[in-house]
Amino acid sequence: MTADDSFGRLDDDDYPAYTMGRAAAMLGTTQGFLRAIGEARLITPLRSAGGHRRYSRYQLRIAARARELVDQGTPIEAACRIILEDQLEEAQRINAEYRRAAESANPPASA
Repeated sequence: MTADDSFGRLDDDDYPAYTMGRAAAMLGTTQGFLRAIGEARLITPLRSAGGHRRYSRYQLRIAARARELVDQGTPIEAACRIILEDQLEEAQRINAEYRRAAESANPPASA
């Protein structure tokens, strides 16, 4: 990937543009916090060719939500579980919407 390719991807929410240090600074947290939510499998940062963690804007939004919960006194493991359960609920809602749309587009044949 060239520098021009990378520059064009900066608008991509999933592009791993942020180093661990930069991500921690942006969130006002520690690198250890980012490691902890990674170990809890809330987010999985991509790795650079040198093995360094890289975070996307999407991952930073999730990490920011986890930090909010932890700052309110929620243990980190519970915060991760809450967020993952919220993500599951949203995915199930979206799947149900798609299912309803598909069924209305292709109604079952009458017997």
